[in-house]
This record gives sequence, C-alpha cells and structure tokens, in this order.
Amino acid sequence: MAQIDKYIQHLLRFEALSLMVTSNGPVVARLASGAEKASTQTVDHALLVAAVHESAPPGALADIRASRMTKFQYPAEAPTVSVEVTPTPGAWKLLLSPLPADQIPAAQRRNEVFPSAHPAASMPPSSLRGVPSPSRPSIPALDRPPRVEPARPASIDPARVPIAESPRLSRPDLARVTMRPESPRESSPGVAPRSPEPTADRVSFSPRSLDPAPAVTSLEDDRQGDTSGIDLLLRQMTRLGASDLHLATGRPPLMRLHGEIKPLPGDHLPLSADALRALILPTMRPASRKEYAARNDADYAHEVPGVARFRCNVMVERRGPSAVLRRIPVDIVSAEELGLSRAVLDLCDLPKGLVLITGPTGSGKSTTLAALIDRINSSRKDHIITIEDPIEFVHKNKRCLVNQREVGVHTDGFKHALRAALREDPDVVMVGEMRDLETTAIAIETAETGHLVFGTLHTRTAPSTVDRVIDQFPAERQPQIRAMLADSLKGVISQTLCKRAGGGRVAAYEVLLVTPAVSNLIREGKTFQLYGVMQTSRQVGMITQHDALCELVKAGKVDVREAYTRSFSKADFRTAIHHAGITLPPGLVVRDG
Repeated sequence: MAQIDKYIQHLLRFEALSLMVTSNGPVVARLASGAEKASTQTVDHALLVAAVHESAPPGALADIRASRMTKFQYPAEAPTVSVEVTPTPGAWKLLLSPLPADQIPAAQRRNEVFPSAHPAASMPPSSLRGVPSPSRPSIPALDRPPRVEPARPASIDPARVPIAESPRLSRPDLARVTMRPESPRESSPGVAPRSPEPTADRVSFSPRSLDPAPAVTSLEDDRQGDTSGIDLLLRQMTRLGASDLHLATGRPPLMRLHGEIKPLPGDHLPLSADALRALILPTMRPASRKEYAARNDADYAHEVPGVARFRCNVMVERRGPSAVLRRIPVDIVSAEELGLSRAVLDLCDLPKGLVLITGPTGSGKSTTLAALIDRINSSRKDHIITIEDPIEFVHKNKRCLVNQREVGVHTDGFKHALRAALREDPDVVMVGEMRDLETTAIAIETAETGHLVFGTLHTRTAPSTVDRVIDQFPAERQPQIRAMLADSLKGVISQTLCKRAGGGRVAAYEVLLVTPAVSNLIREGKTFQLYGVMQTSRQVGMITQHDALCELVKAGKVDVREAYTRSFSKADFRTAIHHAGITLPPGLVVRDG
C-alpha cells in the first residue's frame, strides 16, 4: 500500500472535507462541522517527499521539481481524490480532498470506492438513470477503512514489482500492523504491535502506521525518478561529518559518526518499507535494480552534486528493505595528509609490481588507494585504468590519462576487465577488490608483465596477506604462485582505523616492503618469519601494527586505550608501550584479537 493511501483512509474514516499533511507537522483533518482534528505525531519531511513521488504523475513531478504548486487526481486510473502539493525547500504541504460526485466516473461510484449515503448508491446500475447526483458524496462512518487501490508510482511499473511476503505475518495481518517502539512485554519475533482503532472523539491515527512490507522490488524501468528525499538526508549527514547513513525498516534514519552509530538529528520518524523503497529506488540504475531483485542486495554509487559521492548497499532483512550509504568525499585526501610514510610514497614511482592495501571492512582502504592513485596522476605521465565496484573516488585527468570502469555498468566483472586491460596499453592498473582466485592470478600476471598493479584484500596484517594470496590456489599451483609473488610483490600496507583524540579518525599503517630477504622467505614458504624481518627493518620503512599504534599514542593522536583495543597482538602492544615509557591504564585484559 502506498503511503498516500493511508492518508486517504483517514480522510474517509473521519468523513473529512480535507486532510492537510505538512513536513515535520501533524496531519490535520478538517471536518464537515468546521472543526479540525490533528494527529498527535508529526510527519517526517523525507517521508512526505517519498509519499508524493510514489503517487504523482510525471507532469506533476515536473512541476514539483521546479518548486511549483501542482494539482492532480488520484489514483490516475480511477480518480477519487484531489491532491494539491505545495513544494518549498524543506517544507512541503499535501492537501487531500474528495472529488465532487460529478467528477467521479460512474463505474468508480458503483464500485463504492467512496460509498455514498444517497439511496441510489444501493440501487442497481440500471436504476440510476434520472437520479440526481449529490454535489458531494456523503461518507458514512466506517468500522474499518474502505478498500483503496494502491498507487502506481510515476517512475515505477507496479506490474513488474514482485512482492515477497514476510514469512511471519499472514496477509490479513499485514494491513493492520503498526510499526512503533516495542516494549519488552509487547515484543515478539516477527509480529509488531497493533495500533488502536480511532474514535470519532479523538483522532488517534498516526502517520507512523507503516506496513512491515514487501521485501523485494524488481524494476525494468529506465527512469531513476527524483532523489530529493534521500539527498536531503545525505546532505544532513555530510554537514555533520558522518561517514555512513543507515536506513532500516521501522527505524528512523541513523548515521555513523566517528565510528559510532547515532540517530540522525531532527524529528525523523521510523521509515516504512514503502517509504524506504521510495527513497532508495530512484538512486538505482536499472542494472542495480535487477541485481537487487535477483539477489536481495545490490552495490552501486550515487552522487549528490556539490556534496559527495556515496557507495550504496541495499539489502533485504527480516523487517524489510535496508540500506547503507557511505560518504566518499568529492576531494581526494592527499597521501601526505593521510600521514603515509616516504617508503609507501616511493611505491608510486615503481615501473611495475604488485602493491596491496589491506585491512578490515571500513578501515579506509579506498581512501588510501585513491590517495596513491592521485599521487601517480599528479606526478607521472601514464595511462591509469581503475576497475571498481562501484566507482568511488572520481579521478580527473591531471598529468595522466585515467579510465575508470565500474563492475556491472562498464564490465561484467573484475577478471574480465583485468584481462581486457592488458590490451588497453595501461601503465598502472587499480583493482578495487581481488575477490577470487582468477582475479588474483591475473593481477599477479599483470604485475609480472611490466605493469604497476594496486589491489585490496580484507586481511588484518601484512604477513597474513601473503599467506591469503598463496592459499587461494590449489596445492599443486602454490609453488608456482609463491615464486611469481616473490618476484612481483613490492609492498603490503595493512591499515587499522582508530578514533582520533579530540574527534575524527586516523589510520595506523603496518608496512611490509619486499626486500631481497623478504622475497626469499616468500619463495621458500617461510612466511612465518616475515614478522621478525619487519621488526628489524624499521630503517628501510617497515613497521608492525603495534609499533604504528604506539607511534600514534606517543604523538598524542590516539588515546592509549583506543590503540590497545585496536591492536591485534595485545602482548606486543604492551611491550611496545612499555619501551616507550607509557603506562597502560589498569584493568586492561591481555587478549589478542
């Protein structure tokens, strides 16, 4: 059910002459007696925008985008309600009023979408001749909301939208479920509490009444629709300095600020599945929509001009659709601003070889990789090809020619694009993720054949990265891969993101450089000795994670407790801190992880 249909139900239920919905304000019903009744809760601006966009016809949407007041009848196929929209920045008004009887098609009147109290309403169609129509239909009090046909969004073809029902709710229950904060005694898995029935004395209807919702949406439509609703939230989270926007069915918008999940400030109400889809679907390309329909999740990029690009993931979970949008700054942070060492910067000057950036999800690998590519773009005269899923940072042509390809949009996959890159005269190739054996093998071959290749892996430490690459291959191929990696690998930068003292975040970089000694250890399968080599090779630019964390603590950039929490080897970190003359707070447990 479209959100606007819920408002229409209340218009009918209270026999109102009109229903006014305003951004961040209550829903106000004007009754025939002249009295007004208001809801006790307000409507979030983003929810109102989404409700309008999923119900307005294309012509009305054009007026809305131009910030002009517009009117249209709803539903389009059999109109029964007049809709007036007044869009102003940050504050929209939606006015709903029943159409006069003479404007409602006869077939529609016979279907009693607006049941009339006039005696003719109960007569067979043939007896309606000669019976005058009332100037306005009289709407009787209803024990339950009348049936209202769902809306057809302007940019969405509902005939192509398969719906997956919630496994825990029967269909009759779906129409009555209300999403509201659960109390411990009301909560039960999969079943939301019911809203109270409204009475004539007090309007208790709530714009929070949300369907738990159909789960999967599939669209063939090329049109992306209007993104003003989601863009409003993205602008707000960007102003606050948040890294991610989280949208979940039944919850208000959330953000990740300095590593912590917090509510997005403002009077935001919980999002229904319909409202969430109306916010997200306009940002998706047709290919992403097909992927979402097939797999119940999709990755893609969305840009708010003048603000930032956002890496988006949309998924389906038990409550309905959910989305996470990560902010990617428009401006690329320089390698110097990130605090990358001279040894790491020198990797950008290599003519060939493989350089790996590793770390857990959300550790800033994309930011570091973009900084290194930007440094090459600013200092060399080469051809750079990037293969990403999706494209995150946009690189303009500086001294280099930069071609950026997005998986699912410009190519079928990493391995296909990487093979094609060998025939495209590249000097530098950046692989967003080395996800599978074949992509990894091609990346190593590309580095061996005279190209500088950058890639990422989700490993926690530099030494474990070498093992991860080799262990992907069958045992019979591992000696060959070990020899190839010993010759082609030039460096591994493994990073850990920490909360900066005073606000923000800063990365600790573990660096493994492939010297002749390291190359021999890789070739001979003695990767367990790499850690010892790193500890004794600080003079050439290598550094372990616990030493990198210790340096941040000594510089006052990271609190010792935060560094201790982020360290993978707690015992080694305690030793490094002790040698630096720093005392650990009491009560910290020695446990690696």
